[in-house]
Amino acid sequence: MFTATLLTDPETPVLDRATVESLRNAWGGGEAIWLDPGVAAEFPLGSVPDNLWDVWAGLQPLRIDLAVQPSANRRKRLLIADMDSTMIQQECIDELADEAGVGAYVAGITARAMNGELDFEAALRERVGLLRDLPEATIARVIRDRITLMPGGRALLATMKANGAHAALVSGGFTAFTARIAETLGFDEHRANTLLIADAKLTGHVADPILGKQAKLDALHDITARLGLTPADAIAVGDGANDLAMLNAAGAGVALHAKPAVAAQCSLRVNHGDLTALLYLQGYAREEFAA
Repeated sequence: MFTATLLTDPETPVLDRATVESLRNAWGGGEAIWLDPGVAAEFPLGSVPDNLWDVWAGLQPLRIDLAVQPSANRRKRLLIADMDSTMIQQECIDELADEAGVGAYVAGITARAMNGELDFEAALRERVGLLRDLPEATIARVIRDRITLMPGGRALLATMKANGAHAALVSGGFTAFTARIAETLGFDEHRANTLLIADAKLTGHVADPILGKQAKLDALHDITARLGLTPADAIAVGDGANDLAMLNAAGAGVALHAKPAVAAQCSLRVNHGDLTALLYLQGYAREEFAA
């Protein structure tokens, strides 16, 4: 059995009954269940429809996301999440670069790296090199003044943890940021790259080894093995090319507001919803969300 989920941005709840029922009827699905009126609904299916992606594309202009996934084992016991442009709305290295006066240049490299056009490790070393001599105190100021949480993150973490899940933040960014975000949102652990500092200034170097695509995949396998789980028990979320291996290995890999080249390689794509979409995809109704 499979489950079809339709969802949209909770800030602009545009999902109507006619849309849900017409799709359910067209696909011969079972009874529709509203997880959150106007925001998310689901219904069971016997198989994955042949025209899934045509229907998905047709719903995108309406700002409605659609996902079809196996019904079994939907509620996951591990959340493994990217940070930049996923749990937070910014790319931390771009914000540091802006403080260093090279923001636009670095942002261009970041965009290409996240779209898979550049080698992640080489691109990270080049960008960090441009931060040389930036005062260490800039990091705290950037976190305070420039970093904002992605909507829905608190509810996602609180709800999954209230239901016994473990949460890991795994980033190609920097530990100075993941430590703060992990603490703020309630992640159980975090992994990221370490910016090297000397005399209260960034040296322009990052500690080896670089945490990139392979390290994120390794983290998924390491953490599930340690917890006595399998990757099938995990839901992963990210937006960049360095997240793809992790997303494709997890039981549910969600491309959230992802680069087009990344989303095209994922079967679960959320372009309009916020992080609570990961709860709806697991079958949680709005009234089940933890405070």
